[in-house]
Parts: sequence; structure tokens; C-alpha cells
Amino acid sequence: MKLIPTLLAAALATLISISSMAATVEVNGVKLEDRTELSGSKLQLNGAGTRYKTIFKVYVAGLYLGKVANTPDEVINQPGPKRLSVTMLRTIDARELGKLLTRGMEDNMEKAAMSKLIPGLIRMGEIFASHKTLVEGDSFLIDWVPGTGTVITVKGEVQGESFKEPEFFKAMMLIWLGQAPADHKLKDALLGIK
Repeated sequence: MKLIPTLLAAALATLISISSMAATVEVNGVKLEDRTELSGSKLQLNGAGTRYKTIFKVYVAGLYLGKVANTPDEVINQPGPKRLSVTMLRTIDARELGKLLTRGMEDNMEKAAMSKLIPGLIRMGEIFASHKTLVEGDSFLIDWVPGTGTVITVKGEVQGESFKEPEFFKAMMLIWLGQAPADHKLKDALLGIK
């Protein structure tokens, strides 16, 4: 009879440990954790999807937030840390990627607002250019950390000083969530819209 309570306790302990483990979501072969931690804050995967260029799969992106958001304004104005994770599905010239990110900001901002970000845009271009190419499986992160700024991590390494201006992170998010996003289907996927 003593065996039954012991078995029940073991089964309960197993269920608790399984439920506390992070699950993964797979998008085009890329596994994304459904939860992560950034600067002491717990973030959840808000949405994930694939960036297509014509018929080619370019990368998988995942958006992590403190709480679910379904509009660009909710994402941008949400307080606390945020993360956009990008994993390449094909080899791309990193210098060209830097130029495309800058063009994505231009497409979603007024010239006056964009001109204030020029020093940051130049530095961002230099960050990506220094990597020559990003190959399938390489990833980069764009993190917003309150009090620190926008932190770019490429292939697991933080790339220099953070970008202090909140406007820089907002401009980065508009690449994927603005009126002229890089990919409309990816925008919906990041916002959790099916």
C-alpha cells in the first residue's frame, strides 16, 4: 500500500517538471522556444513566421514580448524588454542585409524622423558588413532593454555598444510591422494573426 502514494508522488513530480519546461515551435525547420528571458524579464513568443522573397524562403523570425500584442502599436508601446529573433534559411550577403534593413526603415518613416537616426543606421550597416555573409542556420537578435537601448547580437555575439534612442528600436520594428513591411504575411505571423 505504501507503493501507491510513492508512485503518485513520482507521477506528480514528473508532470510538474514537464509543465515547467519550455516548449518549442518549429517554423520551416527552425526551432523557437515559446518562452525566453531577457534582462530578468520573462518573454513569450508572440508570433513567428517566414520571410519570403518571391518564392524563396529567406529567414524565420520570432517576436518575443512580455504579454501578447496583436497590433504594431501594442508591440512598440509595450513597456519592458522585447526581442526579435531572426534565423537564416539561406546564405545572404550580410552587407546587403544591412542595406535592406535600412531601406525597410526608410519605407516606414518620414524623412525628418529618419534623418535623426543616420548615425545609428551607419553603425548598423557596419555591424552587418563586418560579418560578410550569413549562412543557413546563422541568427541575429534585436533586443530592446529599457535603460540600455537596442542591442544587436549576431551569431551569439553582442555587436558593440547599444543604440540608446528608443526611436531606433521602433524604427527597427517597423521594418517588419510598419505600413510597408518586409513581408505582409510575416507581419501577420509575428502579430499572431492567422
